Amino acid sequence: MKLETFSYLPPMTEEQVRKQVEYVLRRNLVPAIEFTASPRLDLVYWTMWDLPMADLRGSGDVEAVMKELAACRAAHPEAYVRVVGYDPVRQCQVVSFVAYRPSAAA
Repeated sequence: MKLETFSYLPPMTEEQVRKQVEYVLRRNLVPAIEFTASPRLDLVYWTMWDLPMADLRGSGDVEAVMKELAACRAAHPEAYVRVVGYDPVRQCQVVSFVAYRPSAAA
């Protein structure tokens, strides 16, 4: 299933996911992690994993986001997991990408 631009590429490595998280933080966006078991194109809302990490915005603390991604993936191995970047000024989501897919979907 193709979900967004990166989904047309091979699955991301840990280093590629880390680089994308760095980009979100460098742009001073608020990172958040979401997951869903059935990503349909008409499904706009995914379940949020914990709260958005507003305290990390602009900090460059990539490890904290990667740790939460790993925790979400471990808790929901059958789910698609994505990273979202919210712009607190425009008050909207400006970046999102699927970081992990279930092994059956890869």
